[in-house]
Amino acid sequence: MCFSFISSTHSQVIYSNKADIINIGTSVKYLIDSTNVLSINDVTTNPSLFKKSTKIIPNFGLLKDASVWLKINITNQTDLNTLVLELAQPLLNEVDFYYPVNGAYAVNQSGEKFPFSARQIKNHNFVYELSIPNNSNFTYYFRLKSSEQMALPLFLGSKNESLHSNLIKNLLFGIFFGIIIVMFFYNLFIYFTVRDNIYLLYVIYILVVGLIQGTIEGYTFQFLWPNNSFMAMRGFFFFTALVNITGLQFVRKFLNTKEFIPKIDKGAYVIFITYSIAILLTVYGKYYYAYNILQVFAGLVSLYMFAIAIIVAKKGYRPAKFFVIAWIPLITGIIIYVLKDVGVLQYNIITNYSITIGSSMEVILLSFALADKINILRKEKEVSQAETLQAMRENERIVREQNVILEAKVTERTLELNASNEELQKTLIELKEAESQLVESEKMASLGQLTAGIAHEINNPINFVTSNINPLKRDVAILIDLLHQIETLSLTDLSSAEKQKQINDIKTDIDYDYLKTEIDYLLKGISDGSSRTAEIVKGLRIFSRLDEDDLKKADINEGIDSTLIIINNLLNGRIEIVKKYGGLPFVECYPGKLNQVFMNIITNAIHAVNKKFGEEKGGVITLTTTMNETKVYIKIADNGTGMDETTKKKLFEPFFTTKDVGEGTGLGLSIAYNTIKKHNGQILVNSIIGEGTEFIIELPL
Repeated sequence: MCFSFISSTHSQVIYSNKADIINIGTSVKYLIDSTNVLSINDVTTNPSLFKKSTKIIPNFGLLKDASVWLKINITNQTDLNTLVLELAQPLLNEVDFYYPVNGAYAVNQSGEKFPFSARQIKNHNFVYELSIPNNSNFTYYFRLKSSEQMALPLFLGSKNESLHSNLIKNLLFGIFFGIIIVMFFYNLFIYFTVRDNIYLLYVIYILVVGLIQGTIEGYTFQFLWPNNSFMAMRGFFFFTALVNITGLQFVRKFLNTKEFIPKIDKGAYVIFITYSIAILLTVYGKYYYAYNILQVFAGLVSLYMFAIAIIVAKKGYRPAKFFVIAWIPLITGIIIYVLKDVGVLQYNIITNYSITIGSSMEVILLSFALADKINILRKEKEVSQAETLQAMRENERIVREQNVILEAKVTERTLELNASNEELQKTLIELKEAESQLVESEKMASLGQLTAGIAHEINNPINFVTSNINPLKRDVAILIDLLHQIETLSLTDLSSAEKQKQINDIKTDIDYDYLKTEIDYLLKGISDGSSRTAEIVKGLRIFSRLDEDDLKKADINEGIDSTLIIINNLLNGRIEIVKKYGGLPFVECYPGKLNQVFMNIITNAIHAVNKKFGEEKGGVITLTTTMNETKVYIKIADNGTGMDETTKKKLFEPFFTTKDVGEGTGLGLSIAYNTIKKHNGQILVNSIIGEGTEFIIELPL
């Protein structure tokens, strides 16, 4: 395959050698449409609008909201009826190719804005077959728009030569991509072997290098996202930013810049932020501004990384020297590519793929540099192991010498410890006995409170029953006497009317209607008293739970209600109880011990309310039960005196109490705390001086 370049003063392409692929950059005319409104009719009827291109590769730079028209006049002087026109610039958003048909112009629309399938020939570049008979002349037009720099290599040749040219291009890129794949999996394997994050960074960098090169050459659009115009139009911006971000982060890690050049290293954050802004601008379609940022920073970032590598290398850090060597091919490739775009170097396979070749060499050399770093680390590890071994031997000698001294001291100390252990064991036994006595004391105090409450609660309904017994006995005796008198009357010879009159007189004498009402009232009183007594006994049974040493499912709300029954006498009718019970499932717990916790906390709440309100009403204790997916919450809140932070910190300490001497042992909340801990729960306290206190008990479901 060979490339021929046309140098002509005429704006006409004459194709005369079917074995050539010719560069027609200097034989086209162009028109920059800054209004972006010209149509094919406008440009065909106004040929004076066009200017002749003077560059082998026309380069229109970055245009904002403008399009470029190209006019190509071709004469075929070969015996071929079909020629191939190739626009070797994949990074074009819109490519409208106008070709003559029956005296008019038809159009083929393609580009990154359209699906890849819209192309006439499925190629990573824009390739068109032209039907031009021998010695015929036709004029073709391109309308082009791009969000990147618009450098436009244009080639004309035979179908066979074009296929051969594209085959070589695909082969070269395939070699590059093969190198990328090999280096990707090679370094990924090393990462999983040594678990060094620097290899993971390098693997990501290699991946992005492959993606950006594939995007520049049009292969990612062809094979990865042929129907995704969003990625097709933005891929170049995304991967250009990412290749610099990942590359710089790899360089920082590889060269250990935080240690060697900490001040210069901070400049990397400015670069990261700048490229992040470019990515955001790209997402929102602000390509012009994003490209300007990428263009300005492209050279700066390369120089920055090259400069820090040289600085670190001068400090004697060996990996930095390898990095400088690896970076030279890439820098050289970038320079050659730029010189090709501006026309200093001719367009050929080498100049066109200079960045790709430079990237391949950089990836390979950096892999060697990483391998060398492993060798350095291995040597450092061997030296470290030798030093560690020497230190261990010295320590072993010291340990042997010290063991002799320690054995004597241990023997002496053992005798002392044995004596101390005997004293501690004796003290521990005494403490356990004291603890048992204190717990029993608290239980007896609670039992006394329980007994007093039950006695008071049962006494009221029983008194009500006994006070109704005597009146009921009297009323029953009167009824029996009435029955006796009626029986006597029934045996007399009096007429029925006379008997009825005397019975009515007797009923009037004893006030029969009132007697019935009184008996009903007395029986109802006895029934209410007995029902109340049964309720108290039921509450006592629920509260006491003879099976309290066994875990079982229990109703928390029922347990709180039973506790309220037991301590009802402490409320004195002055404290309002507000219940806000939620629908709780049965909870696995020690019911009796849990009821004791409720009683201790509610008793303290009553004490705090009485201390604040005295004999006046206004005290309120609110009982709330709620739950979530894993826990049950019991909240006991009062509007009593509240407590300060010092009191809250000591609240669950044994023997701590704010009550007067003789009013409490100071063990109630300590026992409550341990009981809740036994349930794998916790108690939280919220309190404000003068406003009240809230205890929150959390129990796992």
